[in-house]
Amino acid sequence: LPFEIGNENLENFINCGYDHLRITPNPEVGRKLSKICFIEYGQPLMAWIIAVQTVTFRISVLFNIPLIMFGEEGEVEYGGSSALKDVPFYDVEFSIKVYLSGIDPRQFAKEFSEKELYWWLYPSEEELRKVNLEIAHWSYFENWDSYLHYLIAKEKCGLKEMEQRCIGTYNNFAQTDTCLYDLHCYLMYLKFGFGRCTQDVGIDIRRGALTREQGLNLVKAYDGEYPEPFIEKYLEYFRMTKEEFDAVLDKFANKNLFRKEKGRWIPTFEPH
Repeated sequence: LPFEIGNENLENFINCGYDHLRITPNPEVGRKLSKICFIEYGQPLMAWIIAVQTVTFRISVLFNIPLIMFGEEGEVEYGGSSALKDVPFYDVEFSIKVYLSGIDPRQFAKEFSEKELYWWLYPSEEELRKVNLEIAHWSYFENWDSYLHYLIAKEKCGLKEMEQRCIGTYNNFAQTDTCLYDLHCYLMYLKFGFGRCTQDVGIDIRRGALTREQGLNLVKAYDGEYPEPFIEKYLEYFRMTKEEFDAVLDKFANKNLFRKEKGRWIPTFEPH
């Protein structure tokens, strides 16, 4: 479920003068994986999250590339595990435990053949040892400022932002690849009581762009916004009825933090 602006930005980036390899795993397998992870784990973006890790590892093995350098370490930068705050490298076990929320892709072998799952499976330990692979994030070595990176990408590579703000937050330039991310953030809000806006506010407060009071007002205004514009796309993609879709949201909504009124989950807490 890509946004067209995401495709445009990728083309603009390539045309700035970069070599680029694009791997597109079987989209039908991806759709089915997404549906399974949505229903079973409340993780509609998990097929993509898995592939970001596994495809990169596969390419490393296929081309004998001993170093993988990702951008930001999302757990440290956006809220989550701080295990890599002072550690430059990580391994497959950490990738599964933290980035995949403990969802080992091998468990899907019951539903798919090994060939179908190829791009969603990590290389073997033997293959990784041959490459002597090390995996790191650039944000360990340099302070990560997503807004500064946005400005540079806009100036140098013609990065485009959304015409309006993104669902659930106040900015319009980050995570513009797929509307599944909007559902991912909404479920994060239902599970934990904080969403996309809280993450963005934390980043902007730390870089001095917002006061805490300004950030709190933004959280009250936008956090946990229901992704209404994309509901029909979700139903078509997951091949579900609205009732089935709502049942998944109900399953993962934290009843200690929310109550349901007129078909929507309403917070029983006040951000402070």
